[in-house]
Amino acid sequence: MEIKELTRAEEQIMQVLWQLKKGFVKDVIDILPEPKPAYNTVSTIIRILETKGFVDHAAFGKSHQYHPIISREQYQYFATDKLLNGYFDNSVKRMFSFFVQKEKIDLKEADEIMTLIEKLKDK
Repeated sequence: MEIKELTRAEEQIMQVLWQLKKGFVKDVIDILPEPKPAYNTVSTIIRILETKGFVDHAAFGKSHQYHPIISREQYQYFATDKLLNGYFDNSVKRMFSFFVQKEKIDLKEADEIMTLIEKLKDK
């Protein structure tokens, strides 16, 4: 199945559903930051996510309990691949250089990255 890009609002709802694993609209609203969106707004976004193939539901009478069917890791891969291909010509080196230049990587993270690189070399 092809993963589709999420809007900011859809992604925010998915982050909550990934955290909850499953929940009703009220459960999602409880976790969202202030100002809380209206119940109908969250319900509509979740139904859109269902149409896009990100969530499914179990019916309990008139209520629906929603759960993700696309994992956070699957979407991370999709989003990272889109970023890498769309902005860095599929070059990890260019992307890494960008983050270094923007000072988004501190020395501790750089050391951890070097450790990962050394492990790759040993394989």
